[in-house]
Amino acid sequence: MSSRERPAAVLFDMDGTLVDTEDLWWDACVEVADGLGSPLGEADREALFGLSVEDAALHITAALDTTGGPGAPAVETMLTDAFTRRLENGVTTLPGAVALLEALRAAGIPAGLVSASPRPVVDLVLETVGGHRFRLSVAAGDSARNKPAPDPYLAAAARLGVDPAACVAVEDSPTGVASARSAGCAVIVVGSSGAVSGVTAVPTLESVDLPLLRRLVSRAPM
Repeated sequence: MSSRERPAAVLFDMDGTLVDTEDLWWDACVEVADGLGSPLGEADREALFGLSVEDAALHITAALDTTGGPGAPAVETMLTDAFTRRLENGVTTLPGAVALLEALRAAGIPAGLVSASPRPVVDLVLETVGGHRFRLSVAAGDSARNKPAPDPYLAAAARLGVDPAACVAVEDSPTGVASARSAGCAVIVVGSSGAVSGVTAVPTLESVDLPLLRRLVSRAPM
């Protein structure tokens, strides 16, 4: 592929996209909420899917009688600690993740990691996936606003020196899709949240290859 026929970069979400951490995240949320005396239900699981730690903390504290109780910043710290403890036991890369990253590297296409998770969480996961496979990583706090705002994807594109419209973002949640689309990226959504209007849906990363990435960016104005 010539430089005009391929993405300027491919920007990956992390949790649930590259690594199987969604159940670990839910377990961390349940632990914190139970400890605060406000158990979560299945409706909360759906609401918490794809949220940043900051927004998850707000969700949990909204259900609390906060008189004398912890505020959202304290709950955010509790969530980060609970999630990190679980990640320290190791995480599983999702099917097709490593092969796709290696294909991008062989083709000379930069890969970036754009996560709503805090930096300690991102760095732990990079130890499993391989930090050398990414040109950069953006974590919570590395941009002015987190997902679903466009800031994380705009920050990644700016640091790479590329136009967001020439990038493909790979996401798994409506929150992440909203962030990437508002930044101007072409978007692939992976997995069970695939029914998102206006984006390309695939069952797993095994279905993502260089021709698909080329087709997505070739649709954008040059």
